[in-house]
Amino acid sequence: MAIAKVLVGYHVGVQCPRGSTLGGYSGKVRRTQCRPGGRIVAMSVQKTNKLQQAEKLLHEFRQSSATPLALLHQVANDLVHEMNAGLAVEGGSDQLKMLPTYVQNLPSGKEKGLFYAVDLGGTNFRVLRVLLGGKSGQILSQEFKEVAIPRELMVGTGKDLFDFIAGTLAAFVDTEDESLKLHFGKVRESGFAFSFPVRQTSVKSGIVIHWTKGFKVEDAVGKDIVKQLQDALGRSGHQIVISALVNDTVGTLAGGRYNFEEETMVGCIIGTGTNACYVERADAVQKWEDPLPKSGEMVINMEWGNFRSHLLPRTFADEEVDRESVNPGCQWFEKMISGMYLGEIVRHVLVRLAEEASLFGASVPVKLYERRTLGTPAVSKMHADTSTDLQVVAKVLRQVYGVETTTLEERKIVHKVCDILGERGGRLAAAGLYGILKKIGRTGTAMNGATDRKKTVIAMDGGLFEHHGTYRAYMEETLQELMGSGAAYEVALRLQNDGSGIGAALLAASHSQFS
Repeated sequence: MAIAKVLVGYHVGVQCPRGSTLGGYSGKVRRTQCRPGGRIVAMSVQKTNKLQQAEKLLHEFRQSSATPLALLHQVANDLVHEMNAGLAVEGGSDQLKMLPTYVQNLPSGKEKGLFYAVDLGGTNFRVLRVLLGGKSGQILSQEFKEVAIPRELMVGTGKDLFDFIAGTLAAFVDTEDESLKLHFGKVRESGFAFSFPVRQTSVKSGIVIHWTKGFKVEDAVGKDIVKQLQDALGRSGHQIVISALVNDTVGTLAGGRYNFEEETMVGCIIGTGTNACYVERADAVQKWEDPLPKSGEMVINMEWGNFRSHLLPRTFADEEVDRESVNPGCQWFEKMISGMYLGEIVRHVLVRLAEEASLFGASVPVKLYERRTLGTPAVSKMHADTSTDLQVVAKVLRQVYGVETTTLEERKIVHKVCDILGERGGRLAAAGLYGILKKIGRTGTAMNGATDRKKTVIAMDGGLFEHHGTYRAYMEETLQELMGSGAAYEVALRLQNDGSGIGAALLAASHSQFS
């Protein structure tokens, strides 16, 4: 009867043939392999051992991914150190570019007219049409179209990539209402939000430094990105002028300045990839050789995806993802917190659990070994599963990897993997933002217990932040932990929908060549 007690709680019935026994127990046995002659192997005991091994591996992974508050403060300090080095001299940091932008006029709310934007931010790009109302400070109307970039164009030639983008924008312009065509004539102005490292040489020109997020268009590196798009637009036969080159985070910051009443000081993207920009004191940019802006401020594009620190809690899965990427050894921070890599990291952990703990049965599902089969949207769905039996997890495993049958215990383990990595990503992203706030003096304790705290807004954009609710919650909660209960500043993360694209259109308006 002792073995029978072990089996309580399992629910796959196996009928023992006559003559089989289980310590005097006969008949219906749960998860049991029956053998004639009294020799019985209790599959439930095997299953228990496998689950114990899986839990052991999971515990080790959780420990190696841990982000205690003290470590996050140290990570933020490391980031500030690299920020200062990157501002001091060109190439002062081998991690952060700390690129000064040439945006001199953030939106004021008085911009008026019809403007377009191209938002190249990852595996998808958008074209937008925005009608601004002038003194009313309102966006009267906005339309957009989102298009997936074929994989071959992400690693092909610059001409092919920009002909595809220009053709999409030209076709979108052709869908204008006739009343707009009559009122605004033939020439159109567009902003260009470009979310890859670029060294700007003016508000509408910049040299591509290198590609990230799975792109590798080698012949475009070292060339003016605006000229490449402008040439392609010329080949399309349309009169479209690029008035502003904008990093996607700068566009998000501009959108925040236009839309939010409180002071927006930081723009941040967490989507396919990640980056941040912020408003710095102009005199802190020691490497700037031109006359300082009259405003006394300068927007700095950090390119923070390449931040790395020995304190970042990297695991075997991070090492594998890095090794298999198009840029091994680069973009550590991006690979740990952004959407392009989250699904792959989860997949590598599941492979180890399947190999070393038989998580999905005696054999590893063949498709589990295939790269990029588990997308971050699927991980987000599993992480958000709050049902008692985790049926969303079961559905994803069935649809993606053909795992037809799973126990609740197995689904819980998969869910925990998603949670560990979602928590790690959100907390590390919060540490990065805290580092920026610390650099510009927006942290610290309120004097004499003052309760009237100033508010700082961080304008956010990106699909991972917008759609992965649990990730976002971890990020927001951790930022408040880092700020502390007696903080002098109240910090809010505000979603700036279509931030980079709308911001690019706004900056095209504020830098218009014809207005």
